[in-house]
Amino acid sequence: MADTPEQSDHTSTQLRIRAALKGEQPKNLLPFIGNERDNQPNGIAFSLTDYLELVDDTGRIIRNDKRGSISENSAKLLTRLNIPHDNWLKLTTEFGKLFHGPVGTLQELTDYCEHLEKRRRHFAANCQHFHSN
Repeated sequence: MADTPEQSDHTSTQLRIRAALKGEQPKNLLPFIGNERDNQPNGIAFSLTDYLELVDDTGRIIRNDKRGSISENSAKLLTRLNIPHDNWLKLTTEFGKLFHGPVGTLQELTDYCEHLEKRRRHFAANCQHFHSN
């Protein structure tokens, strides 16, 4: 694990930080567009600053050599994303064990499966558990 988010090689976080330092938006990543509003442009509905704070808070909790906790600002972001705070660390540390396909709310997973004409919703129980309040 990297010492800082900007040192996390081969991650979207590092790519976003490097682009932001140049005043650019990475072409292959959705932009952060701030809070939801009318005529919402395509993008991620929170700010790059909020995202980087959540990444840093999470890293400080996970690493044994750093002290940290989820800040009030990051807690508000998780609430807006409808991710229970208690589930956040489990999701970030065990994501690959919990999911091997699409992830979202149960309704989003259902819509995705219907769109692809899939009969089974794999990992529906995990989606429901980790996105419920």
